[in-house]
Formats: sequence, C-alpha cells, structure tokens
Amino acid sequence: MSSLTTNTSRPSRVARILNSNIVYSFRRNPVAVVSMVVFLIIAVASVLAPLIAPFDPYDPASIDIMNSEYPPVWVDGAEAGFVLGTDDQGRDLWSTILYGTRLSLIIGLCAVAVQAFLGITIGLLAGYIGGRLDSLLMRFADIQLSFSTLMVAIIFLAITQAMFGSDTFNQYAIYFLIAVIGIAEWPQYARTVRATVLAEKKKEYVDSARVLGFGPIRIMVRHILPNSLSPIFVISTVQVANAIISEASLSFLGLGMPPSQPSLGSLISSGFDYIFSGSWWITTIPGVVLVVLVLVINLLGDWMRDVLNPKLYKG
Repeated sequence: MSSLTTNTSRPSRVARILNSNIVYSFRRNPVAVVSMVVFLIIAVASVLAPLIAPFDPYDPASIDIMNSEYPPVWVDGAEAGFVLGTDDQGRDLWSTILYGTRLSLIIGLCAVAVQAFLGITIGLLAGYIGGRLDSLLMRFADIQLSFSTLMVAIIFLAITQAMFGSDTFNQYAIYFLIAVIGIAEWPQYARTVRATVLAEKKKEYVDSARVLGFGPIRIMVRHILPNSLSPIFVISTVQVANAIISEASLSFLGLGMPPSQPSLGSLISSGFDYIFSGSWWITTIPGVVLVVLVLVINLLGDWMRDVLNPKLYKG
C-alpha cells in the first residue's frame, strides 16, 4: 500500500519539467517568451514553406520575368497576387523569403552541428589526456582563432569555386558553406569543453569510474560530457546566429548560395543593385527578416546563459 502511494504521488516527468527552474525563469522573462514565440513562428513558417508559399521559387514554370519588381501591396502599383512584391527575376518575395529562411536555418543548424562535433571531440581529448596532445590541439585552436571566420571562408570558397567551376560550386554550395562555417568555428567549443573537463576530471565521480575499470572514452562521453552541456547549449545558441550571419555575408559577397537557390543572404545581394532605383523591398524585407531572426536567437542565448549560470541566476 505504501509503495502504491509513493508511486502515485511521484510527479511525472512532464510535471518535473514544467516545475523546473528553467521553465519558471522562462515564464517570468517576457523578452525570452516573445523571442521564443517569434522564433517559432519564423521556424515553423519556413519548415512549412511548401505548404504556405503560394509559389515555388525553384520552379521555373511559376516564374515570369514580366512580373519583376512589383512593390508590396501597401505601395502604389502593387499586384494583388504578390503580398510582399516580387524580386528582379519575377519571383514572389513572400514565397522566396519562406524558402530562403528555411535554407538559412538549415545551413546555420548543420554548421553548428559540425562545429560542436569537432570542438567537443577535440576539447574532451585535450582536457582529459592533457600533456603534449593538449598543448598541440590548443595551439592549433589559437592559430585558428587568429583568423576571422569570413577570412577563412572567403579564401576556402574562392579556391573551391576556382577548382570546381561555378556550375559544380553552385550545385553543392550548401555543403561547402556548412563545411567551411563549421570548420572555422570549432575552437569556441574546444576551449570551453576543455576548461570544463579540466575541472571535472579531478572530481570524485571520475575517480570512482576509473576504479570501476571504465575506459577513457566511456568516462569522457558518459560521465564528463553530460556535466559540460550547460555551456555547450549557450554557445550553440549564439553560434547558430553567427552561422546564419556568416552565410548571409558570404552569399552577399557572391561566395554563398546562388540566386537559383535563394537564401536570405542571396536575396539581399540580388536586390542590392535595385535599392537606389526604387525597388527597395527586394533587399529591405529579407534584411528585416534576417535581423529579426538573428536578434531573437541572440536574446534566447542571453536568457539561456543567465539561467544556466548559477552565479547570475537569481530565481
């Protein structure tokens, strides 16, 4: 009878999550709530782009050059079928922004996944093994940090484009962007994870795992890594925003996504030549979407940093 009472009175996993400090802090932070709502609206709309978008910007049959540079519906001379107007190729800007946002989010998330995999692996090895391996890996990370992400990306993408040609580069541009942005930013994870590992590997639970005969890989992955997740989550949030900005910058410079595969950066780039001729919406509206997307991600990252840092969190 007592065991039955204990089982029925134990809160469920969902109840424990809803009553946790993180959810409580989130509910009390209006900036975090609004940022999450805006981010979810943008993310869900971009994921559902094939269902929401009235036109397919990838389908040449749905594009008519005669429809180019129509203004948004609130400007004189607009066409009722194009809510946000059209770009210089005659594509519906609302549809193109939806598909472009989805592409920018995919590149940002995948690039951060590459960064996290490389950085966490190198940070765990450097911090746990130490010695010469630690010195070698951290000096390599210092060298990597001495170059800006854009500098590394511009050099790599320019060489790649020259080697494979424009057609091949445009076909696999998304993979090149994910790889170069991911490789250029791994030291951020490596240095943070290494610092956490140096502190964690001296604790008693690690000594107990060694006494039980667990190998180094199991200790690093099953015991030390879970205690390093808080700073990793914070870094990942900020790095997604940085990756989206990097993709947009590279696309604006002509080294990112081609015009036939619109991202937010390539949309801003394609409309920049027309901004002074009166077709301001081609650049301005995707630019506003990019700014809002990066802003809400950074605000969520700031909230997460505060709530996961016990020295800053006040309840």
